[in-house]
Amino acid sequence: MPSLVKYRSALIDSDRWSEFPFRQGDIVISTRSKSGTTWMQMICALLIFQTPDLPEPLPAMSPWLEQVLIPKDEVYARLAAQRHRRFIKTHTPLDGVPMDPRATYIVVARHPLDMAVSLYHMHDNLDSSRLRALTHQPEPSRPSEPRPPLRDWLLQWIDGDVTPATDLSSLPGVMWHLSDAWERHLHRPNVLMVHYDDLLGDLAGEMRRISEALDIKVPEEVWPTLVDAATFKSMKSRADRLVPTTGGLLKDITMFFRRGESGSGSALLTEEEFARYDRRTRELAPADLLRWLHR
Repeated sequence: MPSLVKYRSALIDSDRWSEFPFRQGDIVISTRSKSGTTWMQMICALLIFQTPDLPEPLPAMSPWLEQVLIPKDEVYARLAAQRHRRFIKTHTPLDGVPMDPRATYIVVARHPLDMAVSLYHMHDNLDSSRLRALTHQPEPSRPSEPRPPLRDWLLQWIDGDVTPATDLSSLPGVMWHLSDAWERHLHRPNVLMVHYDDLLGDLAGEMRRISEALDIKVPEEVWPTLVDAATFKSMKSRADRLVPTTGGLLKDITMFFRRGESGSGSALLTEEEFARYDRRTRELAPADLLRWLHR
């Protein structure tokens, strides 16, 4: 087995995956932040339990394995105690996660410009002082510079030239995560690619496709209830049970579900600026992935 790439920051350590004891039927949900992670966790929960009345809050059932705020042994023990089919969250690209033949890997992709806009707004909802305290980082000696307005920030994000490992939420980081997953899904039947816009456009159809990939049978009369529970409106109404709240990092959990739409990123750019984005992505990802991602 090839060695795993290690991704580390103040908040994550992907090496926590290296000794994880997989078991038959495990589901690994691998996404970039603000690309439909919680949505896919909810869909998996609904398919597994076949009821909107989940036995525990979603983050407790489906922990973010590489996040360091909870000790690794505690996360391992929580997952080992689960008797239902396990579904585990990760923001680590698949080259940093063991590829176990007993598991299914679901990678959710969102148009990178929409993801970036959502990421920008999420930053405003994070308690930075709380994050520094939990990750043992010192308070800055001077006030940080104010962030640029969204449109200016988005243009800087498009042009940012960093390595994926340095910043997985950068455009190079997003494209690496998706390119690696795309190549794997072409050759591995246990890697499933899901597009955020397909979930928006045909939630019922995509949930059926996911259930088939996971070999989960759902009685026909149960489907309407499950699909309704996975809608943006329904999930936002249950934010207290679905939003990841570890460490109290969010100022307002209801703002976690902000809009749940597509197109906001492209709408900010002129035709010339969008062409700049298009050229940049063609430098970073294969053409067949980009056709699927940008369709």
